[in-house]
Amino acid sequence: MIKEILPKNHIIVFNDRKIRRIFIDDAWWFSVIDVIQALTDSTNSRDYWYKMKLRVKNEDGAELSTFCRQLKLKSSDGKTYSTDCANTESLFRIIQSIPSPKAEPFKRWLAKVGYERVQEIENPELASLRAREIYKAKGYDETWIEKRMRGIQIREELTDEWKNRDVGGQQEYAILTAEISKATFGLTPSEYKTLKGLERENLRDHMTDLELIFTMLGEASTTEIARKEDAQGFEENRSAARSGGEVAGNARKDLEKRTGKKVVNKQNYLERTQKQIKEK
Repeated sequence: MIKEILPKNHIIVFNDRKIRRIFIDDAWWFSVIDVIQALTDSTNSRDYWYKMKLRVKNEDGAELSTFCRQLKLKSSDGKTYSTDCANTESLFRIIQSIPSPKAEPFKRWLAKVGYERVQEIENPELASLRAREIYKAKGYDETWIEKRMRGIQIREELTDEWKNRDVGGQQEYAILTAEISKATFGLTPSEYKTLKGLERENLRDHMTDLELIFTMLGEASTTEIARKEDAQGFEENRSAARSGGEVAGNARKDLEKRTGKKVVNKQNYLERTQKQIKEK
């Protein structure tokens, strides 16, 4: 039985190459074609994987496909497809058949990733500490990081509430999130990413302080309204999401009226901070 204890899709980076992964049955499962792309720089990693399976079968009779599971991962076009995925142990076997100087560094990196995840399961606080370290390394300051980490907690509290109130899975979560965002900012997350010129990047990692604050207010308000109204099922929680977003949206509009400045804008917080550092 598939057990998902973390958000479905995660992206990690090895040598500037993005690798999709999913956490199932207490283990990380990695996209094989993404790993091949990272190790070989192939122009067609799918074709490389296909030919590699044939070569290995002809050479020693091994079926590399037996080391994989077909799991659904989001692609660059935003759609979800069944993808060959392998856990850490299976990936080590697959990597043996890839003639690449990057193989050994990748093995060490992979072992480290697996070990860190085991630590985080035993002590969830470590995940938060590592996230803070990553943000600091990217150039975010402490005040932004504090808001971002608090926003993650508020988001987790909201999704836990949805789960307990019979909202069905990631697709419905995305719809409800879009309702909150539309009422808060006048934009859905996808429209917001377009405004900021983002593609696969995490929208919230590119928000300014105020954008993060109003995002938190919208989601925290939605949680409180859902509890107050005892919202059950998708439609009732959709109504609560709109109401929660309206609370944040009204506050945003009031601030904009008083300051004469728009909260919603193309500005990328990290790019602005790095520009300020260079100017100094």
